[in-house]
Amino acid sequence: MSTTETVRLDLGERSYDIHVGAGLLGRAGGLIAPLLRRRRVFIVTDANVAPLYLSALQESLTAAGIEQAAHVLPAGENTKSFSYLEQLLDVLLEARGERSTTLIALGGGVIGDLVGFAAATLLRGVDFIQMPTTLLAQVDSSVGGKTGINTRHGKNLVGAFYQPRLVLADTATLSTLPRREVLAGYAEIAKSGLIDDAAFWSWLEDGAGAAVVALDDAALRQAVVASCRATARVVGADERESGYRALLNLGHTFGHALESETHYGPELLHGEGVAVGMVLAFDLSARLGRIRDIPGGSGWDAARLIDHMGGDKKVEGGTITFVLAHGIGRSSLCREVQAEALTAVLTESITG
Repeated sequence: MSTTETVRLDLGERSYDIHVGAGLLGRAGGLIAPLLRRRRVFIVTDANVAPLYLSALQESLTAAGIEQAAHVLPAGENTKSFSYLEQLLDVLLEARGERSTTLIALGGGVIGDLVGFAAATLLRGVDFIQMPTTLLAQVDSSVGGKTGINTRHGKNLVGAFYQPRLVLADTATLSTLPRREVLAGYAEIAKSGLIDDAAFWSWLEDGAGAAVVALDDAALRQAVVASCRATARVVGADERESGYRALLNLGHTFGHALESETHYGPELLHGEGVAVGMVLAFDLSARLGRIRDIPGGSGWDAARLIDHMGGDKKVEGGTITFVLAHGIGRSSLCREVQAEALTAVLTESITG
């Protein structure tokens, strides 16, 4: 049996375990059964994941004596929408879902966010379990209870803080990811080091990062565990993002603006947007005298990107909030960025 490690996210009576390791899909039934109020679950997945992993999960649940039904949604960011939320809730209600029913989100961040929000609203709240199958979801979106959908006004502007009962991150599922998706997920791993863990960043830079993106079992497990621990530590201190938790958004204010500019399409994956956003955040940090300069990235029209940032959910009193760096492993919130500095950084990166 492959090695499995467990991270505990401590939120009092809403605390839960995050299990990380290869082969968890086959053990899911035994791990889930003790948490169920009724031995019935409803699995939600997408058209990419279902052919690969749905039957294995169902077999594990059946072996544990757990009844199940499943619903398959289209793959892609456009599924995080009001229309598919309505469709999913309608399916769940047609299936006579009860408050004792548990939802399982089997897929990447889109499925996890959508199912979590559905769980928060169905019958005013039912239990759900995260089973992330992408690297980005395993190290970021499946942990911490952020759920929601996108609207034409921006990304994740409608949602709820709603914690899962359990997270099962089976690293073996990452073997079927396209390399581009792996690299996009790695951006969130790098973010964990850049925020407040210089030693983790150094470990990645000294060769472990290459092993992670090559999907080496031990390096991958260690990186996912370290990222989940970082998130658990921050979320445990500030669950609803009143301040400290916003540090987890390093690169995201820029990244979400870039995603909005590309209409959340295939041109730019979320992790790629975060990667570019972190470069821009460090560029802005350098311009403000917080750190020494580093090479710039790429973008589009500066004024339009700043307009996108104005719709970000972290805006307070009309002021854009940024996570900026003081150095590797040291970041803080900044709400005092002058428009001239922001425009200059974006313009220089665009013209590059």
